Amino acid sequence: MVSTQAAFSRANLVMLSLTFFLYFGQLGVLVPYLGVFLDGRGFSSEEIGELFALITLMRIIGPNLFASFADRTGKSLRILQFGAFLTFATFCSIFWLNSFWGLTLAFGLMMLFFTAIAPQTEVITLSSVRGDATKYSHVRLWGSVGFIVLTVLAGKLIDVFSSEAPIYISGAVLLSLFLITLGLKEASTSENDQASGQSIWGKVRNNVFIVFILSSICIQISFGPYYSFFALYARDLNYSGQETGGLIALGVAAEVIIFLLAGKLISRFGIKWTLLISMLLTALRWYLLAIAAQYWPTLVISQLLHAFSFGLIHAASINFIHHFFGGQFRSQGQALYTSIGFGIGGAAGNYGAGLIWQQGQGAEFAFTLATGFALLSAVLVASIPSRLMSK
Repeated sequence: MVSTQAAFSRANLVMLSLTFFLYFGQLGVLVPYLGVFLDGRGFSSEEIGELFALITLMRIIGPNLFASFADRTGKSLRILQFGAFLTFATFCSIFWLNSFWGLTLAFGLMMLFFTAIAPQTEVITLSSVRGDATKYSHVRLWGSVGFIVLTVLAGKLIDVFSSEAPIYISGAVLLSLFLITLGLKEASTSENDQASGQSIWGKVRNNVFIVFILSSICIQISFGPYYSFFALYARDLNYSGQETGGLIALGVAAEVIIFLLAGKLISRFGIKWTLLISMLLTALRWYLLAIAAQYWPTLVISQLLHAFSFGLIHAASINFIHHFFGGQFRSQGQALYTSIGFGIGGAAGNYGAGLIWQQGQGAEFAFTLATGFALLSAVLVASIPSRLMSK
């Protein structure tokens, strides 16, 4: 461990910002364009959905495995560095694999280790800003900037070269990510964060957390068609790779702006109302894609709503987890949110979207179902009394 002063320093916050930049930059390459890459390798939409679902399941196993060890040992930074190295090492195998099961294994192992990065980065960042939602948002927004930059770059390189471009970009980004993590600092564990003999299961069985996590699952299921097929959807609507990248970047640009305001919005309206309004706007977003995606203004409005459907929902959820679980179980709390919400919800959404999509013929139905799941997520949050969700 290093001194508290070093961990709280501006230099460390800059390094954390770079970590978010590269981590979400990597997602900006793979999330929109993995479907394009796999389509270029000759996979059907059903196979793409299955592969997405299988590798997403790693987000259930990985976060809890690494977080449990991090909370027991207090070595969040070492877990982060370990995950970053093995993510790069396993990703390199993709350059030599072509079969469905070979690529599934490679992406699955990569995702297993990749899941060690985000929860630990969140924990270290929240500790470094002393739980301040505004300061956290200012660091976290660089992840959105990274997503924009890498999404636009990948879209352009796909147009210039081929659908293989995303894996070359990813290799360079993952290597850079590992090197950046070597310069991070971690605050010493305070006495208040030491184990008190309590069990995390008391928190997990709390009705507030159960309803919150069910809502998180539903909202992630609703993202299935978007995450798996938006780039292909845009291509079917005669948008180029660069234009698709621009649309995705527009959404994340709106996300950057909302991150600058997130701390104030959460403080003003509270976690419950921040989540509820954002989920209702997410339902509107998917409904617009279901009924009017052929019109470019619809796509622009839909992407602007990404500020709420990802940015504000994420900021409010992270804030809730940080305060609900406290210092003792902070890594495991973040891991549960990632693995159950993003893992189970994401896998179900991706798998279902793959079954429904049918080379684009089921696009309207897929986004209509997504609308329903976003509304269900909002209903669940609405059932939680505001006083039980601290600001």
